[in-house]
Amino acid sequence: MTLLAVISAPVSFADLPGWELDDHLAAFHAFCASAETVTGPAALHRAGARAIEQRSGISTASQARAFFEAQFRPARLEHDGPAGLLTGYYEPVLDGSLTRSAAFSVPIYKRPSDLENVVPEAERGATRVAYTHMRRTADGVAPYATRAQLEDGALAGSGLELCYLADPVEAFFLHVQGSGVIKLPSGRLMRITYDGKNGHPYTSIGRTLIDEGALSAEGLTLQALGDYLRADAARGRRVMQRNASFVFFRELCFDSAVGVLGTPLVTGRSLAVDTAFHALGSPIFVTAPSMTHVSPGGFHRLMVAHDVGSAIKGPERGDIYFGTGSDALALAGITKHAGAFHVLQPLDDGP
Repeated sequence: MTLLAVISAPVSFADLPGWELDDHLAAFHAFCASAETVTGPAALHRAGARAIEQRSGISTASQARAFFEAQFRPARLEHDGPAGLLTGYYEPVLDGSLTRSAAFSVPIYKRPSDLENVVPEAERGATRVAYTHMRRTADGVAPYATRAQLEDGALAGSGLELCYLADPVEAFFLHVQGSGVIKLPSGRLMRITYDGKNGHPYTSIGRTLIDEGALSAEGLTLQALGDYLRADAARGRRVMQRNASFVFFRELCFDSAVGVLGTPLVTGRSLAVDTAFHALGSPIFVTAPSMTHVSPGGFHRLMVAHDVGSAIKGPERGDIYFGTGSDALALAGITKHAGAFHVLQPLDDGP
């Protein structure tokens, strides 16, 4: 697949709608969170290093704004690809168990030892290869089992069960979100996160159902999709298995969800992007005037590229991290809005 030709057309900060009203201190803290793990040009690394050096002296929104305006220049993306689109993701909180029972029978699996990355995880969102992960064999590599095969028991008895959930639809959405908090019967909370996938391409079952006329694009939310999948369990299982992609998990010993490079995700500031077009750690000013359910005056916010996603393809395609639990779900579940990116390019282009 040929990547789109993208031109970055420089503009001024005064040209960014809502720039002066944003909480630049919150954006600065999000930028610092990934400053040591950025990818991309050396100039971006140097901007991150300066942020860490100056962090103790930046305590107000105006100081943070001055930092960004001194270190970067904004640029509008110009391309012939699809118009900008923003969606949302979140970290669900789910009841679960470490042991299988009649109540908790849906396994969440750890990463198998024979799973091999075809591309680095940080490049997973950018790759256009057939498989991102494969199964290592004595004769080389081969495609891993599909979602249908794994749900039919391809790993049964392997000892890879990390925990069990009650609802296959909740398990499916956990795979889509990539992380979650599991409430165990003891009261302990276990945070789990993405640890690889079976490598098969991701298929949006919501998009598939819309295209086939089973659901309407208007009003399609995560809640509506979940209701459809649960209304007929056998039909729902068949629909979910049309997405052959399947995610493996590990327990996470952090107080928050993390992005692809282990960066703690920042609610309302972390953005999953296509790394074919954006370096991880890049600041991106995102505007979505119609996204009034997040901000009454529309969404005008400086975000930081902290994550990737199998469905996030294109120069102005972004997935906003909304946090943990039901409030985050309420925002993420109805976010599907047109949006535009202005990338902040570091001014220091030296060696």
